[in-house]
Amino acid sequence: MATVQARRLRQAMTEAERRLWSALRGRRLGGWKFRRQHPLGPYILDFACVERRVAVEADGGQHAGSEHDRRRTLWLEGQGWRLMRFWNSEILQNTDGVLQEILRFLESPSSQPFSPWEKG
Repeated sequence: MATVQARRLRQAMTEAERRLWSALRGRRLGGWKFRRQHPLGPYILDFACVERRVAVEADGGQHAGSEHDRRRTLWLEGQGWRLMRFWNSEILQNTDGVLQEILRFLESPSSQPFSPWEKG
């Protein structure tokens, strides 16, 4: 079932997701391999670098303060994944900056989650 839903999501990507995917696909970002709409347990990750267990999420306004997202993050971290969250508007307005942050995060040993609402 998650695979069917992931296929649907791949066909209905937001503009921010499409822009990010065009930069992440085919090992274009530092040679790291990403999957899009990757099923993991009960969830589907927007983008996943399985090798580093890093998920990159493109979030719209509905995600601000979401209890569902908090539970999802806790579950994924419990599975050894690190999450990066970016607002769709940030991806669209500062794609290069977002990509630099993703690359820096992939190459860092830090296990801290990354989300736009934790930035100063």
